[in-house]
Amino acid sequence: MSTTTATRPAAAPEENPARPEGGSAPAAQPSTETMTMAGALNRALADALAEDPSVLVFGEDVGALGGVFRVTDGLTARFGEERCFDTPLAESGIVGAAVGMAMNGLRPVVEMQFDAFAYPAFEQIASHVAKMGNRTRGSVRLPMVIRIPYGGGIGGVEHHCDSSEAYYAHTPGLTVVSPSTPQEAYSLLRAAIASPDPVVFMEPKKLYWSKGEVDTSVTAELRRARVVREGSDVTLIAYGPSVGIALEAAEALAAEGRSAQVVDVRTLTPFDDETVAAAVRSTGRAVVIAEAAGFASVASEIQARVFEQCFEYLEAPVRRVTGFDTPFAPPKLEHWYLPDVDRVIDAIDTLHWEEGS
Repeated sequence: MSTTTATRPAAAPEENPARPEGGSAPAAQPSTETMTMAGALNRALADALAEDPSVLVFGEDVGALGGVFRVTDGLTARFGEERCFDTPLAESGIVGAAVGMAMNGLRPVVEMQFDAFAYPAFEQIASHVAKMGNRTRGSVRLPMVIRIPYGGGIGGVEHHCDSSEAYYAHTPGLTVVSPSTPQEAYSLLRAAIASPDPVVFMEPKKLYWSKGEVDTSVTAELRRARVVREGSDVTLIAYGPSVGIALEAAEALAAEGRSAQVVDVRTLTPFDDETVAAAVRSTGRAVVIAEAAGFASVASEIQARVFEQCFEYLEAPVRRVTGFDTPFAPPKLEHWYLPDVDRVIDAIDTLHWEEGS
């Protein structure tokens, strides 16, 4: 199991003041700093550990090393080995231990070192984490977070660049979240830790070193999408690592005199139909953008929901721009695999535009 180190990060902006679900109020002293996404996640973990003694952080190399991407850097030194500690290289054991802890009043936050390394824990996640609340008719709930670095864009080799979100989104009983900015990373992770139910927190690896302003007094509401750019001609729907591509495409379209709206889904499931459908109805055209392979994907589900709820408003079919239906490409070829601005604009150009519109 890899323990490759990565460049050390630091910590980012954003949005809606709303108390995290089921949790405490945000930090008493509002503060805004420039952070990387990795730094924002580190700050969210530190603030949660400081405010709630039931929060624990554990996983492979998260202690003294501070995690492969340094997201847990300094937490063991600050809070001690009883609050942030290393585990054996056994993902099913990590999640299984977290289930027992959550059943007994703790709030574990566990890290899967890379996306594809989490697959050995999938039986625990699908059979126990996702089902415990329903199995006990709500008498036993699992306030736990499973953090998973995912996606491409870092030149990683096999087992290090999977977009595995569809597995978790397909599993009823899980909330699945993916942040797109440092601010979202901080706010959504605080909300996830405060949630009374399990959250799979998908962290885009290629964004760990992206920077932005983070206001630690700002909280996010799980299960809500967000319009991050207004527009009138077409709606671009994305999440996590693809939101930046959508925004770049919107800028390129603006230079051509076209107006693109961008929606950041944020929570993949439960899905915010209301916000997404309202956005698509306002433009009549939509493109869904995601890194994962297109077949039976989250992008497929979004496309289907938009068709079902917006059919009479649509001027053209809803398009998808996704990764290809192949294993993830080798590092030197991944730029051909991942969605980019050109592919997005090519898809937009097929949306039945009338001459002069």
